[in-house]
Amino acid sequence: MTGILMLPAMLLGPAIAGLLLTRIDNPREGLRNLFRRMFHRRVSPRWFAVLLIPPVLVLATLFILKTAVSHSYSPNFFLAGVFFGVPAGFLEEIGWTGYAFPSLRSRRTVWGASILLGLLWSLWHLPVIDFLGSASPHGKYLWPFFAAFATAMTAMRVLICWLYSKTDSVLLAQLLHISSTGSLVVFGPPAVAPGQETMWYGLYGVLLWLVVAGLVARDWS
Repeated sequence: MTGILMLPAMLLGPAIAGLLLTRIDNPREGLRNLFRRMFHRRVSPRWFAVLLIPPVLVLATLFILKTAVSHSYSPNFFLAGVFFGVPAGFLEEIGWTGYAFPSLRSRRTVWGASILLGLLWSLWHLPVIDFLGSASPHGKYLWPFFAAFATAMTAMRVLICWLYSKTDSVLLAQLLHISSTGSLVVFGPPAVAPGQETMWYGLYGVLLWLVVAGLVARDWS
C-alpha cells in the first residue's frame, strides 16, 4: 500500500515540473512546442522497431538464466502488466524528455546529458525501489538490487535520449518508456528470491548496455 500511495507522486512529479518549467522558460511558445513534439511530430515507421528492444532483452535475459541457473527465472506472462507502463511512460516523459533532456543537452554533450539524466531517473525511483519487482522486500539485497536497477535504467535512459535525438519525438520516448516498464512487469519472474531478482536485473542491465553501445555509439548525431 505504501508503494501504491507513492506512485502518483512518482508519475506526476516529472510531468508537472516539466510543464511548469517549460511555461516559465518560454511563456509564449514553450507549451505549444512541447505538445507538437508529443502529438504532431511525424517520424519514420522504422524507429518504432526500437520499441521491441526491452521485451526482447528481458526475455533473452530470463531464458539465459532459466537455462543455465534455475527454473525460478521462468518469465511471467501477466499481460495486464503493460497497463502499468502506460501512465509511467506517458506522464514521466513529459518532464524527462520533454523538458529535462533538451535543457541538459544545451549545456553538455548528448552522452553526458543522457547518462546524467539516467542517474537522476534512477535516484527518482529510490523511495519506491523496495516495492519494485516480485521479491519485495529485498532485505540485505536492497542496495545491490538498486545498483542493478540503476544500471538497467541508465542504459534505457541513454536509449530513450538517443531515440529522441534522432526523431525529436516525445511520443516515441513515451512509447519506449511504456515498453520498458511494461516488459519488466509483464515478464518479470514471480517466483524469484531477492538475490535472484538482483541477478536478473543486473544481467538485463549489462545486455542493455551492450545493445546501447552497439546501436548508439556509431550513430549519434
